[in-house]
Amino acid sequence: MTQSSPLRGLQIVPVPFSEEIRHGDPLLEKILGALKSSRLSPKVGDILIIKHKIVSKAEGQFVELDKLKPPPRSRAWARRYKVDARVLELALAESRRVVRRKRGVLITETRHGLICANSGVDVSNVDGGCHALLLPKDPDASAARLHRGLRKRLGLSIPVIITDSFGRPWREGLTEVAIGVAGMQALHDYRGARDPSGYPLRVSIEAVADELACAAGLVCGKLARTPACIVRGFKYRRARGLARDLIRPAATDLFR
Repeated sequence: MTQSSPLRGLQIVPVPFSEEIRHGDPLLEKILGALKSSRLSPKVGDILIIKHKIVSKAEGQFVELDKLKPPPRSRAWARRYKVDARVLELALAESRRVVRRKRGVLITETRHGLICANSGVDVSNVDGGCHALLLPKDPDASAARLHRGLRKRLGLSIPVIITDSFGRPWREGLTEVAIGVAGMQALHDYRGARDPSGYPLRVSIEAVADELACAAGLVCGKLARTPACIVRGFKYRRARGLARDLIRPAATDLFR
């Protein structure tokens, strides 16, 4: 458990960036610069949450779309549903398996084990459609590098959560999920504890990294130019947690 004071209220403090992140930019320095520009001094107990796009951009996870040559089958399917065949082909190349392919929607399992649309391939907020942006190669490793860098530069152990926007079965709209985690447990396991009425909890495991990602999404909007925020006041559990911990094993997944 962190040494922060008892939970009295949760703060989500936006960290805007003055300029776009580009391939090769030192992301840690950019984050520290944005914190300084916002006159934000990180404290014990703070959590840094960042959108995956600035991580992917800094790591050079770009693909030039005009260099892709989709096969006839992909082009025909794309024409039928008015989608970009190049993005479709790239999504297939980035996938481990196709979960669902219907009415112009492609749901895949990525190499990371994430279930999402188009393997997380994105063309929005990149450069007007010339390039597609992929997910970080290893979001947990990316989060760990930033976590170590912040500890070295600030002398504080600040957990880092990298997020992306996902759709959900049976629910409209997008919400944020954690795809990279470092410095904290991604899950809080309450099994064996008792509720206020004395009832023993048997299956209660809370996906706190996803919940924090969702909270951050309220200030790190699609058009807000705010790809990061500080969450303050949450009692996280310090550990070597990973976003991979949030992926349900196939053996216990009733939807496979």
